[in-house]
Amino acid sequence: MRTFAKPMNSYMNIKHEIQVFNTLTDKKEKFEPQNAPFVGMYVCGPTVYSHVHLGNCRTFTSFDVIYRYLTYLGYKVRYVRNITDVGHLVDDADEGEDKIAKKAKLENLEPMEVVQQYTNDFHAVMYQLNNISPSIEPTATGHIMEQITMIEALIAKKMAYVVNGSVYFDVLKYNEIKGNYGQLSGRVLEDLYANTRDLEGQTEKKNSLDFALWKKAMPEHIMRWTSPWGDGFPGWHIECSVMSSKYLGPQFDIHGGGMDLKFPHHECEIAQSTATFDKQPVKYWLHSNMLTVNGARMGKSKGNAILPAQLFSGNHPLLDRPYSPMVLRFMMLQTHYRSTMDISNEALLACAKGYNKLLNTSIILEKLTQNEIEPINDKLNAEINIYITKAFEGLNDDFNTGIAISQMFNLAKLINAFFNQQANINTISESTFKYLKNTYKVLFSDILGLKNEADLAFASLASDVLKIYAQAKSEKQYDKVDAIRAMFKSRGLVIKDMKNGIDWGFEE
Repeated sequence: MRTFAKPMNSYMNIKHEIQVFNTLTDKKEKFEPQNAPFVGMYVCGPTVYSHVHLGNCRTFTSFDVIYRYLTYLGYKVRYVRNITDVGHLVDDADEGEDKIAKKAKLENLEPMEVVQQYTNDFHAVMYQLNNISPSIEPTATGHIMEQITMIEALIAKKMAYVVNGSVYFDVLKYNEIKGNYGQLSGRVLEDLYANTRDLEGQTEKKNSLDFALWKKAMPEHIMRWTSPWGDGFPGWHIECSVMSSKYLGPQFDIHGGGMDLKFPHHECEIAQSTATFDKQPVKYWLHSNMLTVNGARMGKSKGNAILPAQLFSGNHPLLDRPYSPMVLRFMMLQTHYRSTMDISNEALLACAKGYNKLLNTSIILEKLTQNEIEPINDKLNAEINIYITKAFEGLNDDFNTGIAISQMFNLAKLINAFFNQQANINTISESTFKYLKNTYKVLFSDILGLKNEADLAFASLASDVLKIYAQAKSEKQYDKVDAIRAMFKSRGLVIKDMKNGIDWGFEE
């Protein structure tokens, strides 16, 4: 279990009452876990047939922060994020090729080679973005028997039917009994039915809205398992109902994913799980919004799709330069997870400067010390406490990381004033100083998951070069001084000449 520093509320009465926007009810609600302090959270993971894209990264980073913050507040979070390695067909449909099998044919590989390759890639990117691994990461292929068992239960309840070796969920029958299909996405069943083209004589479904729980495998289909209905493979939606209920129970607290999954995937999950267990599976549905690039929706066909590796290397025609994983993470967190996030060179550059500002502040904060406490400046003490309170109020308001970051910039301004001796650090109380140091570190590292990407060897080398710089400056060797400054600048670093000494930092 991941542990963080405990909340330091002894200096202020911060009430950590979280409000979350529940997509199911379309409103903010007080977060009250069913079995506090335990929290069950399930997030739909990637279909591992290609490199993870930036939209996926945003979703998983958003829920990483939610996981971090709930854990920081003392909740015991079981975070389940699946790997889809079978059943997700092209165009998210019930017909056609499996995305992984199609990739395997194209590259002349075994399907599980494709799965392994892109699962490794996914994990590598999550590590680069400093996302914590989930508590459990189950795979669809590892739960075939459980999926068959749930399908059998749905057939027994007459919520599903068998046709030619395939099994379909009966949406109209479900809606007659439960009356809530479409509740998550806000879609009316009659409208869905009217707008869905029925392929006359070309479909084996009772009606066009029914979705596959199990598909009969045609002779050319690579991925197949034995079932009571013949050789086949599970549908896309059933896996999440099975794995979430297995590890979190038939009712759990949070289900997350990208907004594009609301329909049909999450809508089908609700129907399957409710039909199986006769209860709503999830209390709070949380959805992250989409990414745009220069104001246009990201897509391969538009030529504006950017992979994480391309962003980190700068190797993409739409990018002017490379940006580090922490700059991308910072950018994602500056925008509230339910808002559209736009990627552009201008936005990335601004985020690089903003991230470096907070990073530099975290570094110098470690160097700050107090001497003998002087008469307390009540206004300054109150200002620090107000900024911290507002940062946590933002996080408590549907995990609004953008508000928390804006308050960190206010704290950074004060911290830098202390460091540059433009304000007297000895005029804040010892308790406020400790509170400031601890809370800034907690916000930066533990909750937002940001970190210094330079290793200790790099920092030590930079400090040693500064000694040469200081000596050259004292001896008025200005050519050497300028050369060292230029060397630092070429690496995105700056040298700070201050009245109380010389230091270095990341260029803002």
